[in-house]
Amino acid sequence: MTPLMLNELFKLQGKTALVSGGAMGIGKGIVDRLSEAGASVVIADIDVDTSRSAIEELTSKNRSVTFIQTDVSRVEEIQTAVDFATKTYGSLDILVNNAGIFPFAPMTMLIEEQWDKVLDINLKGAFFFAQKAAQVMIEQGKGGKIINIASIDAFHPTGNLAHYDASKGGMVMLTKSMALELGRYQINVNAIAPGGIITPGAQKGSAAMMGSLKPEQIEELTKAFTARIPLGRQGEPDDIATVVLFLASEASKYITGETIIVDGGYLLS
Repeated sequence: MTPLMLNELFKLQGKTALVSGGAMGIGKGIVDRLSEAGASVVIADIDVDTSRSAIEELTSKNRSVTFIQTDVSRVEEIQTAVDFATKTYGSLDILVNNAGIFPFAPMTMLIEEQWDKVLDINLKGAFFFAQKAAQVMIEQGKGGKIINIASIDAFHPTGNLAHYDASKGGMVMLTKSMALELGRYQINVNAIAPGGIITPGAQKGSAAMMGSLKPEQIEELTKAFTARIPLGRQGEPDDIATVVLFLASEASKYITGETIIVDGGYLLS
């Protein structure tokens, strides 16, 4: 096999990507990078207004991007999103399981409804998106890429997020299980575990957790968290999006079943 030239490795022209939760934050950053590399991208997100805003911004850059409203906790809507992607662009080559929620709650106070909602969106949704996408990829017969957005909480708990941590720990093992089964079809399955990334969702979650604190206390906690990061800063959505691009490209064609930690070194400390 002749190696691709460097300028060909990250080209995604002719590819279709589906990104769950792609309307804002990390998801929007991923959609931006994949579409910049030439992929046609479908955003599957429950938030209609935010999705339309993202589409308007990206299409103004001459990107091939569209949207379908999707509740990722409902398998029938997942199937509809996958069908929409293939009918709209003719194929499905890349899936990014990005949708997720992280409502803070002490373990002793968690109720069944909270547990079920987080696991349904974060883990069940990721599994069935991967299943439905894999079925299409197998039928197409040309391989594919499945990329799961996990979290460093899969390896080190933050606290007050037992349901979220369980979902992301499950996603890491799910990635390995799917990679083992799908390798024969040339479908690569990998995950990314982000650390602290500055997004609207993360800021909203932090505000809810710190709502009873004074501004100076919040500032002190933020400084303490950042001080633990060897690279000296919290991450941005593009720090994750560029790794997604790598995993979606031919540059990662011999990597599968792995989880890449992208946390600025936080877990080292």
